[in-house]
Amino acid sequence: MSDMNAFGRLPGEPVAIVDIGSNSVRLVAYEALSRAPTPTFNEKVLCGLGRGVATSGFLPEDGVAKALMALRRFRALCDVMEIVDVRALATAAVRDAANGPQFVALAQEAIGAPIQVLSGAREARLAAMGVVSSIHEPDGVVGDLGGGSLELTDIVGGTVGPGLTLPLGGLSLMDVSERSPKKAQRIARDALSKARPLAGLRGRAFYAVGGAWRALARLHMRQRLYPMHVMQNYVIPSRDALEFAKLVERIEAEALSEIESVSTARRPLLAYGAVVLEEIVRQYEPSEIVVSALGVREGLLYESLSVQDRAKDPLIEAAREFNRLRARAPAHAEDLFHWTSAFLASTHIEETAGESRLRRAACLLSDIAWRAHPDYRAEQSHDIIANANLIGLDHSARACLALSAAFRHVSNTDEIGGVSRALVSARQLDRARILGGAMRVAYVVSAGMPGVLPRAPMIADRGKVTLTLPPELAALSGDRLQSRLKQFSRLIGGDPNVRVNP
Repeated sequence: MSDMNAFGRLPGEPVAIVDIGSNSVRLVAYEALSRAPTPTFNEKVLCGLGRGVATSGFLPEDGVAKALMALRRFRALCDVMEIVDVRALATAAVRDAANGPQFVALAQEAIGAPIQVLSGAREARLAAMGVVSSIHEPDGVVGDLGGGSLELTDIVGGTVGPGLTLPLGGLSLMDVSERSPKKAQRIARDALSKARPLAGLRGRAFYAVGGAWRALARLHMRQRLYPMHVMQNYVIPSRDALEFAKLVERIEAEALSEIESVSTARRPLLAYGAVVLEEIVRQYEPSEIVVSALGVREGLLYESLSVQDRAKDPLIEAAREFNRLRARAPAHAEDLFHWTSAFLASTHIEETAGESRLRRAACLLSDIAWRAHPDYRAEQSHDIIANANLIGLDHSARACLALSAAFRHVSNTDEIGGVSRALVSARQLDRARILGGAMRVAYVVSAGMPGVLPRAPMIADRGKVTLTLPPELAALSGDRLQSRLKQFSRLIGGDPNVRVNP
């Protein structure tokens, strides 16, 4: 890649995945092969390759023509982006169709790369690995609903079990049911009744992967005026999912409010995705539906990583990448984490391992808005984190991180983060305020530079918050530092005290 194109990027070569599905053909380019891959380009074309395959056995001619045109465009886009590592895969429609091999030959020529035709078992495994790579400590069953098939895989303690493929994809189910949702329901009920991976689902999470279920979740999100518009890790309680699925099956798609948020080509498939979801919830009683925007493509990337890289925390890695790209002095974040660790250890404030993990991420993200105008740094840092491509955290944790970053910039927080406040608990809000307040003190002491905070510890002792400065930093004890320390002390119920070591 040329030096000009490398500006503003992390080290590593970009990679692209071309996903030839039963409903859509998609190109996703990623900044690099990493534990927290960042998409740099994403485009899909709804080709309907799986339309009619379940009944005719052949890929439709118009779908093939449209797919080949899309693949030629994707090849040109990869050339423009100077991406050498292009990985292409095909799923149910291509593997099931009699003319699948002929299509693959033409498709490989169009995309200029070999195409893996995934078996059902491998597709199920990759979808599950996509969930493992992006959701913190998942435990439940992954269901990847495509246009041609449904893949089911149990995950226990991060270990992926054997997968099962069923012919319940939206296009396939629409074809074999002759466009009758009631008939589709009977077909889904019978097929799912013997689905072994679902046997242990009761009371555990069901991880929904695939475009049809994301479209349903987006509608659900809009119907309830959900304050955050991030699809990854969106949670729907099981009872709510059941009622919403029945609603979608019962009425015409165009009658649903916010239906314009779903593409016109995907709307006819909503009822069939709802049918499958309803049967899973009804028969196996999961505790909740958790939407994963990451699946087979990200599973393929995750599989390509070393064992050491797979073991890394994706949230911390993503936050570290933001820190490297946006902070004034990236090394300062580690100083800040250890400085706040020492302070918390001196207080009565308890911290779980999960909260410590979030605090590390918050420290890494604490300086990402320094280039903004001072009046807008709180708002900008909040909005970046609330909508960032972060994985490995749920929505309440994301909101807590966003609030911590906002509170690091302002002491009067009443007008910041209204969206996030609706998603956090009282404990999370309190912790965000405390961490933000501590960071406000830290940045006045250190100016965001490394090597200062280790020499200027802050502790709570005997009702006082004491910041100790070495003699060479004594001049930092001015009005601004005193004011920040006083504001912070109020948060934890202590008196401020700046001390200079002799």
